[in-house]
Amino acid sequence: FQNGDPRQQYESIFGRLLKLPDETLIFPAHDYKGETVSTIGEEKAFNPRLQVKSVDEYVNIMNNLNLANPKMMDVAVPANMRVGLHQDDIAARGWAVSAEQALALVGRPDVALIDLREQSERERHGVIPGAIHLPYARLQENIMAGGMLHELAKSTAKQLLFYCAFGERSAMAVQAAQDVGISSARHIQGGIDAWRKASGPLSH
Repeated sequence: FQNGDPRQQYESIFGRLLKLPDETLIFPAHDYKGETVSTIGEEKAFNPRLQVKSVDEYVNIMNNLNLANPKMMDVAVPANMRVGLHQDDIAARGWAVSAEQALALVGRPDVALIDLREQSERERHGVIPGAIHLPYARLQENIMAGGMLHELAKSTAKQLLFYCAFGERSAMAVQAAQDVGISSARHIQGGIDAWRKASGPLSH
């Protein structure tokens, strides 16, 4: 990603990926410009950043792009390094509730339920009734002082209860909220998947 270590990028790209057969399909994790598939051969031929003669030339190009860090990267990178363990860690700190426990919390006036999923996920899998929609990508601006969630938690003393699809984004959201002093933040462990398995109500 932008502002990562360009020497490590070079090694990953030129030392590993570009050694694959030219017909190898590439499916970007992000839908850049609507292009959802490419090949190693196409990237070799048309990607301007791959037309370099040395690692130093590549490093120079990347260091002069002056791109901003991706949103939430300071939260996402440490969390991604601990995928599979993060939810257990959050639970050990007392910041998680099970889907069964959440059934008793949803609808209470002292609890604000926050849906971190994208709109397409909500349309496909349903919504826990009464949830406030706040996509994860917009979390940081909303938990900082003056942000909507920060003010909601501080002015009303409501408990913020995050959820997502399977609990990973919501676990990261709880950590981020706790880090800025929102001590009431919790999340539904296992996300809406666990909620559905617990026969929790959903609206479509």
